[in-house]
Amino acid sequence: LAKYPEIKTLMGPDPHLKWIVSGMVFMQFLACYLVKDLSWKWIFFWAYAFGGCINHSLTLAIHDISHNVAFGNKQAKWNRWFAVFANLPIGIPYSASFKKYHIDHHRYLGGDSLDVDIPTDFEGWFFCTPLRKLLWLFLQPLFYSLRPLYVNPKAITQMEIFNALVQFSVDLVIYYLWGLKPIIYLIAGTILCMGLHPISGHFIAEHYMFLKGYETYSYYGPLNWLTFNVGYHMEHHDFPSIPGCRLPMVKKIAAEYYDNLPHHQSWIRVLWDFVFDDTIGPYSRVKRLCKLAKES
Repeated sequence: LAKYPEIKTLMGPDPHLKWIVSGMVFMQFLACYLVKDLSWKWIFFWAYAFGGCINHSLTLAIHDISHNVAFGNKQAKWNRWFAVFANLPIGIPYSASFKKYHIDHHRYLGGDSLDVDIPTDFEGWFFCTPLRKLLWLFLQPLFYSLRPLYVNPKAITQMEIFNALVQFSVDLVIYYLWGLKPIIYLIAGTILCMGLHPISGHFIAEHYMFLKGYETYSYYGPLNWLTFNVGYHMEHHDFPSIPGCRLPMVKKIAAEYYDNLPHHQSWIRVLWDFVFDDTIGPYSRVKRLCKLAKES
């Protein structure tokens, strides 16, 4: 920032985010109507190939919204409620709990018992062969949602209750209007595309230590177009208040700080290497003892 103070001008809300997210939400509601009479095999096909991609993208929109980039820091409540709206096609309440834990991920990156993004010792011990790592990737949504309850349980917040009430109410309305198949379409898409799917490569790409001494990596490939530039992860951790749409400008302005850092070219390659490279697995994360963890 001292060398490039113009980066500060990139901070602040993204005026287009709310419209893009709203379009994605209503697209999924339209899809719910369109799939209501399909056979089950086509329900799961479209959940994986189409709906799940949108839902995974919405989880990354929620990630951006958790940094208040939809309406700005002065409208924190608007951001929280808009995240609940973005959550609707995902099928299960997610946004409020994510916000609660994601702050710790940035504040205590790699912190033992604080950063719940780090796999548990059991995960690292058990999922150590190619077949088991493949299973771990498939079950990743389960571990991602349940791990916080084991590693760093926190009291349920009022926003989480509102998130659940709104989510399940909308699920019931969809069920009443169009039956069970649209609900399965939404939830199956969420689970499948956050598991063994090209887009889910970002989970591994971001903080698994593929090269010793480097714990955070960026990805500059085309899937950033579908994921609100979550691939610009070094840039995001340096400037979490800059919305994803402007992160490429950070890299362009301060190129000498990023161009020579190791980065990923393909999320599919990341998944392949994770499964078949014996030196990489759930243990391939930097874990540090933070001061707050010592005090607790």
